[in-house]
Amino acid sequence: MPEKTPRKIFQTLPLGEIGRKGNAAPPASQPDIPLSKQARRRRSRTPQIPDLPEQESYRVLPLGRGSGTLSGAEKWRMQAMRSHRTPTLLWFTRGQGRITVSGVTRGFGPHNLLFLPTRTMYGFEPVGQVMGYRVHLPEDPSLALPEEPLHMRFREVLQQNEITGMIEGLQREIETDQPGRDRAMAFQAGMIAVWLERQMSIMPDYDLTPDASRRLAAAFTALVENELRDGRTVAHFAAELGVTPTHLTRACNIACGRSASAILADRVHFEARRLLMETDLPIKQVAEKLGFHSAAYFSRAFHKHTGVSPRAFRQMR
Repeated sequence: MPEKTPRKIFQTLPLGEIGRKGNAAPPASQPDIPLSKQARRRRSRTPQIPDLPEQESYRVLPLGRGSGTLSGAEKWRMQAMRSHRTPTLLWFTRGQGRITVSGVTRGFGPHNLLFLPTRTMYGFEPVGQVMGYRVHLPEDPSLALPEEPLHMRFREVLQQNEITGMIEGLQREIETDQPGRDRAMAFQAGMIAVWLERQMSIMPDYDLTPDASRRLAAAFTALVENELRDGRTVAHFAAELGVTPTHLTRACNIACGRSASAILADRVHFEARRLLMETDLPIKQVAEKLGFHSAAYFSRAFHKHTGVSPRAFRQMR
């Protein structure tokens, strides 16, 4: 009796898919671009963005967001390029849109899961209402979480129920005050980590950067995260990566439809808005922490990017 072909219980989303029904044709292959040794070393440096309030080690937050449900003052938190200080899991149960991870844009839909290692740059644009969970886990080596970003789509109800159940179990432990709460949260996080490892072991392919342009865009966003406070330019990052600014911008446009300068400005100004909204630092210190030469220059750049002054933005909180 012939063997049956196993059913595909999930699939990775093709890079460049922008939420359409059909898959976009893959771009022409690019020659590999070697990264300099200096760039590789700098990618491993841990950045320091101080003065943001400390968060709990375990958090489960709803993703009940949509293009028509947020005020203008709130949209920056969702759509701008940003990162988190701990490993983060996004589980979409409803809705669709586009998400950019490490400089690469793809489509997402219901029952899509994304895992983002610490300080992975990302941003997403929903189409209509999006629902799901954002899960923050501690930076704990014993969890053995993936070292690279992960994007999967699950087709089987069993897998969908498994991950939803584990997330909701962690949420219950977070909200309880029962004895053994800390150990219970650690056990729930461990189950999520093991579940991810098992899905990865049977995935056909989970490389999110399969061609040279996407690898270069990912390396660029990693450098931006590492040197966010240093006031660097696109020319500086291009030199670190061993390419010209024009080449870097071309690669970013292929990977996500945005220039390198647009990615850099979006990321820096998200951090500026976060510091203005979540801390009481004087505007001059916010400017200094993000590498601006003066508060006046920072204010002009911030107004150009956001349409309001830093002082007016802070008053929105």
